[in-house]
Amino acid sequence: MSKVRALWQASLTATKRALAWNVDDMLPPSERFIYNFNSKEELKKWHLYSDSEYGGLSSAALEINDAGKERSGPGVFSGNLSLDVTEGTKWNISRSGFCGMRSKKVDINFFDGFIDLDPYDTIALKVKGDGRSYISTIYTENWVNSPGQMEDNSWQAFVCVPKDNWVVAKAKLQIPLVHYLPTWRGNVIEADIEMNPSRVVGMSLSVNAEGGVPGTETGPGDFRLEIDWIKALRTE
Repeated sequence: MSKVRALWQASLTATKRALAWNVDDMLPPSERFIYNFNSKEELKKWHLYSDSEYGGLSSAALEINDAGKERSGPGVFSGNLSLDVTEGTKWNISRSGFCGMRSKKVDINFFDGFIDLDPYDTIALKVKGDGRSYISTIYTENWVNSPGQMEDNSWQAFVCVPKDNWVVAKAKLQIPLVHYLPTWRGNVIEADIEMNPSRVVGMSLSVNAEGGVPGTETGPGDFRLEIDWIKALRTE
């Protein structure tokens, strides 16, 4: 077979395969893991922050709970929320009593350095809580702020789970992307803007001593949230 004929035959075969594809074959899977919390290596994708960076006295840890288990995990985000501040601190902090865990720069396996959530409409988490409200944040590429402000845009929604009960995605804890509100340094902003889900640069989970959803536990003291995984779902 000549080279021209071979190329023509390969092209014809590829065209037949393309015509035989069904729409479902072209769609991404209906659910996709974004983060797992099943090993110490996975936990290295996150870093902790708290008011202690500004003179507060709150503290946080992120560890793997693998004692006596066949598989490692889940991750445990825990610590203590304090409303006190270090005496003589140079920081004039207006908020204290907060801790969080934020993902580091997205994995190189994600396309073009971003987490593409465009095919999905819902964030799902498998978590076990302590009765407090937690905040789920999605960070997207900066395009809302004015030039010179390099902070990522943030979109936030509350995560509320019963104390000591695991909540699985398909049972209760699903957060539609449209429920994430645009925020600026923790405050919801009144702006007619939409999230760009194809340009997600990271996520975080955080907890505050004050505020939150009415009926949940608040105030200074210990906190503990066990996290198995975070997924993206296509429910529609």
